[in-house]
Parts: sequence; structure tokens; C-alpha cells
Amino acid sequence: MWCCVSGSVVNLFLFVCRYARCWPKKCCFRFNDQEVPKGRVVGYIKTSQRCSKPAILLNTVAGRQLCVRPFAPG
Repeated sequence: MWCCVSGSVVNLFLFVCRYARCWPKKCCFRFNDQEVPKGRVVGYIKTSQRCSKPAILLNTVAGRQLCVRPFAPG
């Protein structure tokens, strides 16, 4: 009985989180280390604070998304 109840609770949690957005939509795990010319960037968003690594997601004129660190290298 316990395994069935806990399995149901897990399924309910996953169902609720899917619609309540318990986790972020986009996080970055690999980063572009090359400089991106400003003219190639058409927009950007900051990733969620729930992501394990802080990042900025750049949208380019080519329709790509690039992950970059939110600070300039020293």
C-alpha cells in the first residue's frame, strides 16, 4: 500500500509542477566564450534564479540562442 500511495503522490507532484512551473524552462550548462558582436544580437533574457548556473540567453539575427555568462571575463 505504501508504494502505491507514494507513487501517486509523486505523479501528482509532477502533474502539478508541469502546469505550475516548479522548475525553470531554460537553463544554461555550456557557455559561449567567444565575443558576440552587438549587431548580431536581437534580444536577450536572464535565466531563472532556480537554474544552477547564472546566465544570459542571447537571441541572434540567425535565430539561434547562445548562453553567455552574466559578467565580462576579467
